Amino acid sequence: MRRMVMTILVENVAGVLSRVAGLFSRRGYNIDSLTVSETQNPKYSRMTVAVTGDEQILEQIKNQLNKLEDVKDIKELADTTSVHRELILVKIEAKAHERQSILAVCDIFRAKVVDVGQDTIMVEITGNQAKMEAFMKLMDDYNIVESVRTGITGLARGSEIL
Repeated sequence: MRRMVMTILVENVAGVLSRVAGLFSRRGYNIDSLTVSETQNPKYSRMTVAVTGDEQILEQIKNQLNKLEDVKDIKELADTTSVHRELILVKIEAKAHERQSILAVCDIFRAKVVDVGQDTIMVEITGNQAKMEAFMKLMDDYNIVESVRTGITGLARGSEIL
């Protein structure tokens, strides 16, 4: 089993997300991560999809996606030839005696404090998945009140474009 991250260029039309997600659910495949946004050209949107499976399943997913009318192009974003990022917002309970240690961890990970409340600190952090996991593991030492993750997004390195 391996994890594959794909970038999919689709027509920016109503229902395209539903059709792509429906393809996965109809075949019993789980989407590990999904992000979607309009591109620099408002006619198109870019989906970044992370999925896990064996080589046969991953190839079948690409083939099925290519059959969808709204899909214009698909590229695999391999770790060695692309940049992947994710964003996390996390709200941490921060008693007075804990604030310095929380801020020290944030500093090490280059996380940014975006809100400070009476009893909480909200932090924004971006990076690759390994960095996100390491940060969240350290934050487990504190009381995480809420957290949200965007999912993976990415682009190919260099001059390669979709």
